[in-house]
Amino acid sequence: MNVTGIPSVSITLSRTGASANANALGMRPMQERAYQMRGEQYLLIKSPPASGKSRALMFIALDKMHNQGLKQAIIVVPERSIGSSFADEPLTKFGFWADWVVKPQWNLCNAPGADNPRAASTNVGAVKKFLASGDGAMVCTHATFRFAFEELGVEAFDDRLIAVDEFHHVSVAEDNILGNQVSQLIAHGKCHLVAMTGSYFRGDAAPVLHPEDEAKFQTVTYTYFEQLNGYQWLKTLNIGYFFYSGPYLDDLANVLDSKLKTIVHIPNVNARESLKDKIKEAEGVMGILGEWKGTDAATGFQMIETPDGRMLRVADLVDDDANRRLKVIESLKNPAQKNNRDNVDVIIALGMAKEGFDWIWCEHALTIGYRASLTEIVQIIGRATRDAEGKASARFTNLIAEPDAAEDAVVSAVNDTLKAIAASLLMEQVLAPRFNFTPKNQNSEPEAGFDYGPGGYDPKKTNVGYNESTGEVHIEIKGLALPESQEARRVCKEDLNELITSFVQDKPSIERGLFDQELVPQEITQARLGKIVRDRYPEMNEHDQEAIRQHAMAALGITQQAAKVAANPDAEVKSNTAFVDGVRQFAMDVRELSIDLIDSRNPFGSAYAILAKSMNEERLQQVAAAIARRNSNISPDEAKDLAQRAARFRKEHGRLPSLTAADAWEKRIAEGAAAFMRFRKEGRYV
Repeated sequence: MNVTGIPSVSITLSRTGASANANALGMRPMQERAYQMRGEQYLLIKSPPASGKSRALMFIALDKMHNQGLKQAIIVVPERSIGSSFADEPLTKFGFWADWVVKPQWNLCNAPGADNPRAASTNVGAVKKFLASGDGAMVCTHATFRFAFEELGVEAFDDRLIAVDEFHHVSVAEDNILGNQVSQLIAHGKCHLVAMTGSYFRGDAAPVLHPEDEAKFQTVTYTYFEQLNGYQWLKTLNIGYFFYSGPYLDDLANVLDSKLKTIVHIPNVNARESLKDKIKEAEGVMGILGEWKGTDAATGFQMIETPDGRMLRVADLVDDDANRRLKVIESLKNPAQKNNRDNVDVIIALGMAKEGFDWIWCEHALTIGYRASLTEIVQIIGRATRDAEGKASARFTNLIAEPDAAEDAVVSAVNDTLKAIAASLLMEQVLAPRFNFTPKNQNSEPEAGFDYGPGGYDPKKTNVGYNESTGEVHIEIKGLALPESQEARRVCKEDLNELITSFVQDKPSIERGLFDQELVPQEITQARLGKIVRDRYPEMNEHDQEAIRQHAMAALGITQQAAKVAANPDAEVKSNTAFVDGVRQFAMDVRELSIDLIDSRNPFGSAYAILAKSMNEERLQQVAAAIARRNSNISPDEAKDLAQRAARFRKEHGRLPSLTAADAWEKRIAEGAAAFMRFRKEGRYV
């Protein structure tokens, strides 16, 4: 087996300890920020794993029931294992004015038993009884809520708080039942909604909410940058994508370090990387770790002795025996062991141990095969980004099978490669700080609270400032369009990562950005991203659509350039300000930061450079050839967009773009306009 890698994202954290600091009410920074918005009827909390979303919900729900007149709170989670996050909490012990209590019969995520009596024979029956009771809180799964909603109707939830955890499971797609029910609750207007997620985007193209519904939500955002920099212990986070050839078990030891607390996700049986026998694969992973010495009777963990004599405790969640697997799950969930680093050493899973799974000691998330979506990748990475005493580093490794010249499914292999690159770009984006972009002009002034570097603010240049208390970066860009409508301003402030997610998953964009040697960057930075913005926000006017496009492109482009500078071993950057120093260095190198300059840079250029180092030339050429075969020159949709740009070009320059222009982008616009005329003559537009 030959493993080559893409160490695509590597960040060094400041360890300020701010993420764990609590105020007088026992609230950490994200929770305090969310609680300040507790009076909103519709609240969306976008915050990374381990930032305290579940407790933030407890504070908000208690206030809504005690001070805002709501009768009850129903917390809805995607799977039973996540329900434990909303168990009883003695909040008064830490300064709050009430405790969070969920009576055992109303926590429908716990297994029935002597300690967990059932209120009814079915979960829907239990929901019905809860609604008729005088008790405050219930926890149930998405599935239970869907069935209860279908049977009881929208009116049953009037004057109640519905809190949906892992809200990215919702979408506007017709077959997404929970999404349709959320839309009905909003249209009915008689309940309160709190939506919580660590990744407000999906693996498919469907948006989470309709724009008119999304506009009703007030958003609380707490970034990965704020969360991770505010940790006390974690110092470095590395994310890498590795290509291999041959069966992955042959040499898994190249990336599996038995001294690290690790979650290993083996591939789905339908994945190319799967060996088609999950039990033998799990046994193979354990065989790489060492020699099996039996099963611990109390926990169900497998005992593995390493070659150097250490005894590892391995949780096997792949086991088909339901009783044995349940015993292992309960051992992992045991609250008494939450802070015990020695409880378990390695977890082997297939479909479990992802979103909502809380193991603070995890140092390495090792995933074989590309997962179902970018959302799933982000969730798995989140398992390793918890802060814990003595845990200085964390990493995510994704093993992906290289395209094989002899295999029939080369297209599938190519798609997995592109998805890995998209995931890399996305993670780099979500780990960046918040941006505050402003246009540079003669009236530009420094923003209060921002440090503009050793020389201070220079009115003659485009400046880069950093606000350490908020983790925000202020960047001046010449020619930047500002959004005019309230909704467009909200998108530029809150939703750029969601838009960038759509862009990096857009096959025509990433394929051409990586492998089209004749690409004019504006074809994807302006034309392709412009189409994505128009499709996503069709109700906005042309100016706001262009402003949103520019802000999204600025965020992606500047993140890529800053990461490139920060990764340069010769660059003079400090570890705790590496990103900001990278942005400043880029701004100085180009003399003047403008939107035209950003649009002229290929946002996938750095990814290709890494890919070229990680994949042998023959396979790289094979990937490029497979993509070239399915790419056409100018599509009718692209021609229509270019024709519109040609009209704007004429308005700005007083002439039409030329087919013989020296400027490649002007020439492409002219070609698109000509293609549009040809397609229209052929009757291609209705």
